[in-house]
Amino acid sequence: MTPELLKGKKGIIFGALNSQSIAWKVAEQAHAAGAEFVLTNAPVAMRMGEINELAAKCGGAKVIPADATNVDDLKHLVQGAMDQFGGKIDFVLHSIGMSPNVRKNKHYTEVNYNWYQQTMDVSAISLHKTLAVCKDLDALNEWGSVVALTYIAAQRIFPDYNDMADAKSLLESITRSFGYHYGVAKKVRVNTISQSPTVTTAGSGVKGFDEFISYSEQMSPLGNADAESCANYCIAMFSDLTKYVTMQNLFHDGGFSNTGVTQQVIEKFKAE
Repeated sequence: MTPELLKGKKGIIFGALNSQSIAWKVAEQAHAAGAEFVLTNAPVAMRMGEINELAAKCGGAKVIPADATNVDDLKHLVQGAMDQFGGKIDFVLHSIGMSPNVRKNKHYTEVNYNWYQQTMDVSAISLHKTLAVCKDLDALNEWGSVVALTYIAAQRIFPDYNDMADAKSLLESITRSFGYHYGVAKKVRVNTISQSPTVTTAGSGVKGFDEFISYSEQMSPLGNADAESCANYCIAMFSDLTKYVTMQNLFHDGGFSNTGVTQQVIEKFKAE
């Protein structure tokens, strides 16, 4: 990471659970680029994960627990970050996703609707709530950057991705809609990054995940983008080098999103 690319910038990073997490890699790269930030996750996730270890690695970053579906928690988090830094912040990473239906192996056509609503709230509506709290508290500096992580299942069917596909579609719609209003009001930019399938605690819970990673690797001209490369892209989006990029869904997938078929895949279907 380019030293000092984010020098002087302050932020909030949601979703670092362990060293497999993309958010964990973003925190490491943001620290290397000169940023300061607050780390946050839901209290239950913090008990499961290793966020305090990450905080120590990142110069003693402050950790503030918050349930991203709870507006009062988010207000406490955002105000706490501003108090920590003595002013407004410059970037937010939303790296949050969870589906009880996926965890419980419920087929998409037979989902539990209470769980479905929970999937939407945690994985997508939490972004709207975060943006609304930031706007209400006037927490982000002009030209601030908010990035949320998404997946191409928002546009194409991947059967085992289940109701998370619907959540990602909503996440991307919120990005466009809130991105417009926040841009007009405060010149804050809001984008999603559509990442390659990546080995994380959340991703590994999807049925057939290992097989799909192999397929995606063979369908991507550059191969799958790894978590560290995604972190680098996030850092670029937080920096002043991307000041006029907003309301976009940015594919970071080695070319998978624009590839119909590859010779490598065709070879697997040739007659013996």
